Amino acid sequence: MSLHPPAIRAKQLTLWLTLLATLATVAIAYEIQRIRQINAFNRAVSTGKNPQTDQQSIEAKYATAYWLAKSERYKESTLLFSQLTQAGTASQRAAVQHNIGNLFFLKALQVGGGNDPQIRDEVEYLLMQAHSSYKQALKQDNSHWGTRRNMDRVITLLPETPTPGVGESDSPGLIMGNIPNGLP
Repeated sequence: MSLHPPAIRAKQLTLWLTLLATLATVAIAYEIQRIRQINAFNRAVSTGKNPQTDQQSIEAKYATAYWLAKSERYKESTLLFSQLTQAGTASQRAAVQHNIGNLFFLKALQVGGGNDPQIRDEVEYLLMQAHSSYKQALKQDNSHWGTRRNMDRVITLLPETPTPGVGESDSPGLIMGNIPNGLP
């Protein structure tokens, strides 16, 4: 059995503790720098400016699309949001779909109503797009009550869809078309 002199073990322990302290200091410095970057990112996003860091992150693109929408640049905002529909977590994708639905809904409300069939068709198209986006958002995350509320509002604004085969004529059309005549 060999015994190590206590001085060698003390030197090794001091070396390991010094190395550990150095690594901890580097890690703390990195985290402090990262916190500063995150704070700068949040300040830029909250004021509608492009962030200097994390420019390719889903959060930066989302914030840019959001501010474009706030500036009523709906087409650019919709395009940028559309690029994010496959990125991020389910909750993030649901938020993107929710906002796309909001853009279509707002545009439909701006176009307005009236008796002009062309405007009515455009409003109906926009409302259908909003409905579709809200539906996708609820598939991703069914817990968002704002999406549910907006979808209900869109549904109440949509014209009722006629039942196939029922309308101006008395003929049964598509509904009864496959039933052979002459059955008892």
